[in-house]
Amino acid sequence: MSNRRRSAIVLGLVLILLALSGWAIANKPTVLGLDLQGGTELVYEAIPTPQNPDIDQDDMNRAIEIVRERVDALGVAEPEIAPIGERQISVSLPNVENADQAIALVGDTAQLYFYDFEGGPEEGVPNVIPQDPDVEDPSSRPYNRLYDAVTAASKRKPECYQDLCTTNGPTYYLFDSKTLELLAGPTERRSDLFLPFGGERPPNSEIKTVPQGTVVLRAEPAEDNPNTESIDESENARGWYVLRDRPELTGDEIRNPEQNFDQFNQPIVTFEFTDEGRKAFQKVTERIALRGQAQAPPGLCSSNPGAAPGFSGSFAVVLDGEIQSRPIIDFCENPRGIDGRTGAQISGIGSLQEAQDLAKVLRIGALPVKLQLISETQVSATLGAQALNEGLVAGIVGLIIVLGFLVAYYRFLGVVAGLGLLVYAVYFLALIKVIPITMTLPGIAGTILTIGVAADSNIVIFERIKEELRKGKSMLSAIAVGYRRGIATILDANIIILLTAFILFVLATAGVKGFAFTLGIGTVVALFTAVLFTQAILAMLGRSKILRSPRFLGASDEQKIKWEFDFTGASKWFFTISGIILLVGAIAFATKQFNLGIDFESGSRITAGLAKPATVEEVRQALTDAGIEGAESAKIQIVESDQLENAVQIQAGIDPDQAAEVRPVLEEEFGLAGAEGGEEAYESTTVGPTFGEQIARTTAIAIAFSLLVICIYVAIRFEAKYAVPVLIALIHDILLTAGVYALVDREVTSATVAALLTILGFSMYDTIIVFDRIRENVPRMPRAAFSQIVNRSMSEIMTRSIITGLSSVFVLASLLVFGGETLRDFSFAMMVGVASGFYSSIFIATPVLTHWKEREPAYRARRQQILETMGYVPTFPEQNVVAKVDEERGERPVPAGVAAGGPAGAGAEGAAAEEAAGEPAGGGPGPRGAEASPDASAGEEDERARKRKETAAKAARRASGRKRRRKHGRPR
Repeated sequence: MSNRRRSAIVLGLVLILLALSGWAIANKPTVLGLDLQGGTELVYEAIPTPQNPDIDQDDMNRAIEIVRERVDALGVAEPEIAPIGERQISVSLPNVENADQAIALVGDTAQLYFYDFEGGPEEGVPNVIPQDPDVEDPSSRPYNRLYDAVTAASKRKPECYQDLCTTNGPTYYLFDSKTLELLAGPTERRSDLFLPFGGERPPNSEIKTVPQGTVVLRAEPAEDNPNTESIDESENARGWYVLRDRPELTGDEIRNPEQNFDQFNQPIVTFEFTDEGRKAFQKVTERIALRGQAQAPPGLCSSNPGAAPGFSGSFAVVLDGEIQSRPIIDFCENPRGIDGRTGAQISGIGSLQEAQDLAKVLRIGALPVKLQLISETQVSATLGAQALNEGLVAGIVGLIIVLGFLVAYYRFLGVVAGLGLLVYAVYFLALIKVIPITMTLPGIAGTILTIGVAADSNIVIFERIKEELRKGKSMLSAIAVGYRRGIATILDANIIILLTAFILFVLATAGVKGFAFTLGIGTVVALFTAVLFTQAILAMLGRSKILRSPRFLGASDEQKIKWEFDFTGASKWFFTISGIILLVGAIAFATKQFNLGIDFESGSRITAGLAKPATVEEVRQALTDAGIEGAESAKIQIVESDQLENAVQIQAGIDPDQAAEVRPVLEEEFGLAGAEGGEEAYESTTVGPTFGEQIARTTAIAIAFSLLVICIYVAIRFEAKYAVPVLIALIHDILLTAGVYALVDREVTSATVAALLTILGFSMYDTIIVFDRIRENVPRMPRAAFSQIVNRSMSEIMTRSIITGLSSVFVLASLLVFGGETLRDFSFAMMVGVASGFYSSIFIATPVLTHWKEREPAYRARRQQILETMGYVPTFPEQNVVAKVDEERGERPVPAGVAAGGPAGAGAEGAAAEEAAGEPAGGGPGPRGAEASPDASAGEEDERARKRKETAAKAARRASGRKRRRKHGRPR
């Protein structure tokens, strides 16, 4: 099959795919993430329970199913519930801005227990523990303060009677040691007490530990009010009770819970019992009835049955640590207890919505594990639309700038590259809709960055074509050779980007996963358009008049910029510059540390558009009055925004459970407004310490694993010694970027992490270009010192490296200027990394490789021979005279490049002779035996040159014969 026919088939395939892509774009919806359309994202961590001390995959799958059913009951359209790691669950709720209801419904464990209040399973031992042993009715004397109840409970000994405990160990409370106000708890993990305080124990605090087997319960929401008197005599005050933790039934033994109303038209939840539950309920109520009969005067039921409730016992219905109701068992009406056939009810719930939510949760079932909220994010639709608009503008501007640059520099080749980028954009947008890919702000960043990847692939090939044209090759030959020699470099560089994207996708958090996925998909599509589509177009037009002039392709007869510089000789200066920069960064890090964002430090960041102006102190006072923890030390600032008026940003150590309370406070005090009178603008991101620790841990693992994978790949594709300079250069880039962040005190976020890992891939792009040219030139210069091979290789690819770097800079600049806060964080880190990667590839990795390779015996012998001949080692191999000249024989010195077939890229004759002789022009160093010995005699070199000429002459004669036969139509 001829090249033109193959190219026509490729173009036909491209057109078919374009048509299909256009249909997909027109008919498939685009799935937007929460940061672009608004909504709430909750991240939970699973914690073992006494009933389930060892969490396995089945437990997590069941928890995800229950959470999904609860979300469906909430009526959310297209929610996304997904596991994160082994013990975390991410819940994305589009267009849900009521975080309070979402948190209460989704993460509520809904653990329902029934206690025999005055008695218990152990005969003669009541569950309720009175504060005064002399009181005849302990239920009539609850503790008025939570602190007193917890203190009394903490003095109990641990136990777990008949394995009936509801906790897996002790329970912890955190109090203010001065006001005795509850600061945090109860929780089964001591470290969770410090979640609202950035993971650190607050000053003037006291920890109380309640041992296993004892619980502290209250019949109203477990919230201590510091403004109440020591004795709260309000109507709803029911105090706190200390009980032995010995429940008789659990929520697993009920069925068909429904929301109903009692005779006073108050909302209740009614339910039935399972067979096992009915038996257990009948047993406990019978015990309570018999105990009431024993305490009542004889004949009470016949003489005065109305007095029976005064002697009857009760059982407590407890939901998530709160006594919801405590009905009595009238022994006159039910002398043998209640068999449970008619079910039971829960009263005293509160509002109608709370009763409906409780019925839904009980109907779906209790979670097999306890879910601890560790991260919460809220974004209003207004701010989501603003972020989407900023991302689209940044992407369009970046694409236009790159297209303009390619056309200006490469002329017609730039037009072809532009067509390739447009085809890439259509394909990629279609894939986003077909897969579908949920587009987020990090995903937009990855999409825009792939524009640079696609441009870089074209640049590598186009520079190769220009080189071949300068050597005097025909247009078709230059195109064929340019693509053949450029494809290896492109594949190596893009495979490394794909590897880092894969590692990022596997180990990173949900937001960064979107970036990694779009970067990986975009890189694959960019390879297709850059390699197949543009090659097919150029192959079809190779014989046309359009491509007859090399100048029309931006290729002049002589290279305009020649890099005649001793790169390896100046390496000590480059090492010194890097050392100074790294030293400054180390000093900045030691003195200023990193400005870690809430992704690592935990806490909350809230941005809101207020309906009326407010000062910083007014906002702080409103939060303080509402009892928001950390409001006094919060960082509050009035920010300028083109989209919002009266925009305020709050950053404080607020835990995920309490962060949802900030919005109603701001709404009540100042009102919330949107852009130009639109929907309310509100965005909240809250991260707990455990989630921050996970991000930091996975970041370190991802960086280390990426370094390892990249080094292994380089060692396989090149050789083992090439991997060490790569590792040094990559560590140099990471340290330099980190030093810049410490120096300028810029906040480190999860976007910074994504940028750091992406830097590893992009830094390797220039390194691969340099190393690939060195590998190609090694067999072509068998008598040159390694430093000379490196200098020649770097002088040949310097322009190409600068241009590939510029294409990335243009894209990142559009993100930095037009993107929102998240995109700016990412682009700033990437901008620093790209600059550092270019520098380290040219001036760190390559000199390190040179110093190491120069120690090999073969290269050491070459260098010694050049020194003996000339007294010094020239910068470039074509300047060598490596054969000692016997002046008495009148022999002319032989330049090293000519003896080896000419310096690569320096003279057209040597390269043409190699190509005609069938020698490899690149793509691998070949076996060591193929290289000329550094101490080979002049006679041996002459013999090799003669054989090469004979081979070239035979190849030329064969080619001429084939041409004549084709011209006269004769068979071969």
